[in-house]
Amino acid sequence: MTDASTVLRARPDPRARQGAFVAVVGPSGAGKDTLMSYARGRLSGEDGHAVHFVRRVITRAPDGGTEDHDVLSVEAFVEAEANGAFALSWSAHGLHYGLPAVVDDKIAAGATVVANLSRTAIPALRARYRNVSVVFVTAAPATRAARLAARGRETQEEILARLARAAAGEDEIPAPVTVIQNDDTLEAGGAALMAAIRMAGELARAPLDL
Repeated sequence: MTDASTVLRARPDPRARQGAFVAVVGPSGAGKDTLMSYARGRLSGEDGHAVHFVRRVITRAPDGGTEDHDVLSVEAFVEAEANGAFALSWSAHGLHYGLPAVVDDKIAAGATVVANLSRTAIPALRARYRNVSVVFVTAAPATRAARLAARGRETQEEILARLARAAAGEDEIPAPVTVIQNDDTLEAGGAALMAAIRMAGELARAPLDL
């Protein structure tokens, strides 16, 4: 993403943050939102440990084919950003994205927070929270092309260009990262994501070696 930028709220001592943040990243058509939806209905409150899936704020109107998100105009987003409404915000491909400030409170309370994130925002995320796990969801180009075509939002030429951009940037994911190859069933991909989320929570709850 060549036009991405990241903005952070003023942050307290990161050592006080006890929860885990699971950043789900990957190219369009990989099935990130589908896997997150699958996991959401099965993990919330599991074993007494809260798992929260973030509803993002985006300067894009819902189209029924992508994630359910809150919408702000560009002007309203910039104002909200300036007023500290977001724990993390970034811009990419002409759109603005924000994670609400309540994420800080969830992390501080020991919860596991899961959100769809841009790869370019990962360094800022890791600087902000102590326990960050990155899950990279991908799929074969043919699978992604079919999923993108089913959305009906782009022409074939636009889809091919999107696939080419994604392929060029796949080696830019900051390590460490868990990779989910999402070409199998929803159950298989969903189980892999749930395992990564559970592991992140367990690691965050482990005693801290100060």
